[in-house]
Amino acid sequence: MSTPTTSLPGGTWTMGDLTVTRFGYGAMQLTGPGVMGPPADRDGALAVLREAVRLGITHIDTADAYGPHVTNRLIREALHPYPEALHIVTKVGAVRDAQGGWPPAREPDDLRRAVHGNLEALGVETLDLVNLRLGNAEGPQPGSLAEAYGTLVELQRQGLIRHLGLSNATAAQIAEAQTIAPFVCVQNLYNLAHRQDDALVDRLAEQGIAYVPFFPLGGFSPLQSSALSAVAARLGARPMSVALAWLLHRSPNILLIPGTSSVAHLRENITGAGLALSEEDLAELDAIGR
Repeated sequence: MSTPTTSLPGGTWTMGDLTVTRFGYGAMQLTGPGVMGPPADRDGALAVLREAVRLGITHIDTADAYGPHVTNRLIREALHPYPEALHIVTKVGAVRDAQGGWPPAREPDDLRRAVHGNLEALGVETLDLVNLRLGNAEGPQPGSLAEAYGTLVELQRQGLIRHLGLSNATAAQIAEAQTIAPFVCVQNLYNLAHRQDDALVDRLAEQGIAYVPFFPLGGFSPLQSSALSAVAARLGARPMSVALAWLLHRSPNILLIPGTSSVAHLRENITGAGLALSEEDLAELDAIGR
């Protein structure tokens, strides 16, 4: 399967030696309700993945915990053998329990099993990029990552992982990781309404490290939602489109991974992320999270 040369909003960013489109795709929504079980429409899920690649997306985000063991298998079925330009980013450090929770699994043996499980499910010999998920479902939590991160560094030295990243991390954990081994991205909660990582985004940009926000339109207060909707109405666009476009404008190191289980919605997200925002629009949007 080949990847066409396609112009996507935001252009590209290079993580280590991986050049990816800044507009990527997050596979989490290809599972059943609550990110558990298979999709209701399996053929539709496969179609979304194939359309993402056809449209030129070269960054797909996944995790073997999604389902669990659902999205990686769908990705392999839809796209293997993978185009040379396509890069699949996965996460380890959490699993699923019978109640649908996300208990941490960051002991060395947990991480080794997770990496080998991802390799097998995706059908590859080396994982392009593995994010170490820290904290819990409530958000980042303090504590040293040295043992867990060191385990992934060792797996990287063995040739099983190409690049490392961090997810759901505190500023202190990010600083600690930088004393151990290089990483190429940080994946944290960030959007128009949640700007706690503003300084981190800028600092990582200066260092050439990607920042990948999750929940690009989550946790807005009613007042913030109203402000965003007002800007969107003036521009004749959907609020999600404006929020995605703002993220691409915010900093060149921000990579988007919006998820969807619909081909039509995927195309809408791409069009929306390319929305042109004026200086006045950006100033009004910046005020939402201040």
